[in-house]
Amino acid sequence: PQDTVRVRQVVFLTDGASAGVRLMMQCMTRPKPEFNDGLLVPIPQYPLYSATLRLCNGSMVPYYLDEANDWGLSVNELARAVGEARAAGKTVRGLAVINPGNPTGQCLSEENMRDVVKFCEREGIALMADEVYQQNVYAEGKAFSSFKKVVCDLGSGVELFSFHSISKGFYGECGRRGGYMEAHNVSESFRALLFKLSSVNLCSNLNGQICM
Repeated sequence: PQDTVRVRQVVFLTDGASAGVRLMMQCMTRPKPEFNDGLLVPIPQYPLYSATLRLCNGSMVPYYLDEANDWGLSVNELARAVGEARAAGKTVRGLAVINPGNPTGQCLSEENMRDVVKFCEREGIALMADEVYQQNVYAEGKAFSSFKKVVCDLGSGVELFSFHSISKGFYGECGRRGGYMEAHNVSESFRALLFKLSSVNLCSNLNGQICM
């Protein structure tokens, strides 16, 4: 949904980061096949993305990380993937970035992240930042920066959805199913849609929310 009222920040507690990712894919992929909605997904990737896209009748638009450059994310590679997808009749609606990476372990530089944000602005696509490994950076000379920091530093209006979880470096307890999704620069009507979809669940995961 599009309207003129923008929400700078809204946070949803979720059953781990995966539930937030599934919620966003459900929103991004329209059920009618004529739309042929797609999401840019890194290769190698955590299989949550490819499997959930199948369930949502969406199309995976693969982009390949640069192994020779510490599994970096090339904007030229993103442009190639988007161009090929659109030529095949797909509507690219979002870009998924796993940073720090799973399974590659890469940690993107702020310069690289700025390029990614500007790419999303130019192409009119939303940015999904899976940042659950942010406390698990061990490579010398590497440090985590959030995509929200980069978006705010740039004053960008790109729609950003970031995900975090208690199950990695924060708490290390996968079975508790606690996490959150933060939506940034979204319309008020889209915030209402997220709330409606979240309310379909019969009850909240109290233990996970307490841990979060």
